[in-house]
Parts: sequence; C-alpha cells; structure tokens
Amino acid sequence: MERRNFIQAVMAGSAAGATLGAQSAVAATPAPASASPAGADGKTARAQLAALAQKMTEPVLANMAAGTLKKNFALEVSPTWDGRDKGVAYLECFGRLIAGVAPWLALADDGTPEGRTRKRLHQLALQSYANSVDPANPDYLLWKGPGQTLVDSAYFTNALIRAPKALWEPLDAKTKQRIIAEIKSLRRIEPPYINWMLFAAMNEAWLMSIGEEFDPLRMNVAIRKINEWYVGDGWIKDGDAFHFDYYNAFVMHPMLVEILDVLDQKKGAFWNGKPEELRAQAVKRMQRYSEHLERFISTDGSFPPIGRSLTYRTAAFQPLALLALRKQLPASLPEGQIRAALQAVHKAVWTAPGNFTRDGYLTIGFVGHQPELGDWYSNNGSMYIASASLLPLGLPESDSYWTSAPQDWTQKKAFAGARFPKDYPVNY
Repeated sequence: MERRNFIQAVMAGSAAGATLGAQSAVAATPAPASASPAGADGKTARAQLAALAQKMTEPVLANMAAGTLKKNFALEVSPTWDGRDKGVAYLECFGRLIAGVAPWLALADDGTPEGRTRKRLHQLALQSYANSVDPANPDYLLWKGPGQTLVDSAYFTNALIRAPKALWEPLDAKTKQRIIAEIKSLRRIEPPYINWMLFAAMNEAWLMSIGEEFDPLRMNVAIRKINEWYVGDGWIKDGDAFHFDYYNAFVMHPMLVEILDVLDQKKGAFWNGKPEELRAQAVKRMQRYSEHLERFISTDGSFPPIGRSLTYRTAAFQPLALLALRKQLPASLPEGQIRAALQAVHKAVWTAPGNFTRDGYLTIGFVGHQPELGDWYSNNGSMYIASASLLPLGLPESDSYWTSAPQDWTQKKAFAGARFPKDYPVNY
C-alpha cells in the first residue's frame, strides 16, 4: 500500500467514504514530497486527521441519526465473548465515538470543506443523542442493561462535558430530561473497586456541571481511590494490582482530570482536600505519564503492543491528545513534536488494511482485523474509543499546535544519534 498519501489510504475501501459526495468530503491534500523527515506540515497533518475522523464518524452518526444503527451495524464479538447482552455494543459505539470527536464538532462553523463536513456531522450527533434516549426510536440504547452500561454511559456524558455548548445546550427539553433520567438510573449499578469507579464519578460530575442533583460520594470516593492507587512516576494501579497496559491512558488519567475540572469549577466539597490542588496534581501526573507515552513511539510510529484492550488502537495516546487540546503539554513535549509523533502513530495503525469493514465500521484488531486479540468483553463497538486520539482536532486550524514546525520525537532523535533529553523519575 502507498503510505505517503495518508488521507487516500485512510479513506480507501470505505463504503461510507464513497457515499459522502464531493461537497461533504474533507479536503485531502497529499503530503508534499519535500515534507520534513519529522512529519508533515500542520495543514497536511490536520487534513489527514480530519479525514480519519470523518471515516470513523460518518457511518455511525449517519445511521444513528436515521434510527438505523442497530439495523446496519453488523456486530462482531470476541471469540472469547462472555455472553453478556450484545445490545450494549451500540452504546459503546456511540458513546466512545462521540467522546473523542466532541471537541472537533464543537468548533465554529466556517466555509471550508472540513467545516461543512463538521457542521453536518454535528447535526447528526444532536439527532443521535435524541434517538439514543427515545424509547420509541429503533436506536434507543440499552440503558436498562448490564453493568457494562455504566462504563459507556461515562463516555456518553464525557462528550457533553467536553462540548456542552455544541452537544448539550442545543438539545430540546424532552431529550435533556430523558438523558438526565437515564444517567441517574445507572446509580443502580455498583462499580467494583477498579477503573469503573471513574465511570460512576464521570456521570455525577456531568450532572454537577449542568446544575442537577448529584451524588458527591460517587465522585469523591473515586477520586480518593485513584490517588491511593497512584504508584509513582505518573503511573496508577487499576485497583489493588498493577497492570502494565494502557488503562492509564484509556481511563485513569483523562477521566480523573476532567472530573476534577468540574469539581474545581463548581467549587464542590471534597473531604480534607482542595479540588484545585487535586486538579493541579492530577494534571502534573498525566503530563509525566505522557512523557512515557511519547517515548514509546518508535521511529516509524509503532508502539509496544502490551496489555489488555490492545484493540483500542490509538486510544493508548489519549493523554497526549487531551493535553494538546487543553494546551497543557509539558515543556518537554513541544507541540510540533507531539503532532509529528501522533501523526506517525496514526499512519502506522490506520493505513493498514482491515481496520474497517466494507460498510465502514471498525473491526476488532490492533493493526488491521485481528479478532483473536479481542478480550472477553470486546465487540466492534468497543473499538470506537480509538477516537480519543483525535482530540487535537478540537483546536482550530490557526492554533499553534497546527502552525508550529514539525519536530522529531524522542526515539527518532535517539536512533539518529542526535541529542535527546535524559529521563528521570518524579516525586509528585
């Protein structure tokens, strides 16, 4: 496969991409032959990422807005599937996808090809939210389902925290009340003392953010447990045991920081602690963990295939993407360096054949279709957490993240014999 034209490679083979039409398609600009070895210029890098976002988003939102997601989204489950209700896959698909693309859809309308695509997808997202909680709609989600429902409801509400003006405020009053009722109903699910505690806390943080009644215990106990599980140097255990995997990226750091954002902004009470200090500490720890993530990225954009939920693909880099969106990358990780590194990661993963079905939906796999890598809880709806690596698209094209010059990342410097910073543990 020709990998120099990343956009064409990403869009190739997608039935959804073929039906978009010239007016709605994101502009595709091939990378110039003279592009820096560190990566493409920001304009090209953004076009590449926007093309990937469109390809990932289009089939899901177009179908869900029409009430046809359950009809047209052919489910794939892991060979070791545990037998739970497969209907939860649709909540996983929509909730995880919308959490990653929410900041992009929230950008102001403009007349660019990307802007027109974004505007159309934004409207589809609003209708999808309405359909998701309408009991009369074919795509009413599995809110009364098993414990897994709690997990993916948190991504559903995380998107509303990330883009309230774009995704929450425009909804009609009936849809808002239905969402609030469904989220509150999930208090029936008791989260185990693992990363799941953050899912319960995220829902309560969202309720707090919109001025609704919330349960401070489900927030505050989760925050305290995560801080108890901090093992040092930016790493957090998942419960009593330490796991060498990417759950610090999938859940722990991003959700803790964004829950503390709300607690701090709303001046919420926290036992024997100050939310603003906890928030600052959590950001510093996520920054440190992100320094490790950046050093995982090889010269060609590959990264270690370690741990459970490996099929979440580029979601492993959510902390870097989120810090870039928040303009909180540490000084050790310049924007041009992170943009180039993440561009390489996306190229290494998403230009491989088999990541998408012929109908444009994600498959189970790490690089391509590898169903044997699925865990007992994995379905192809689960895979949409990969959208978390798209978060920098929420920065406008004029932002320094896109206009700064590309730079080599750590492994490129190291294996080229160039100077690169030494690494030491931290004590915060």
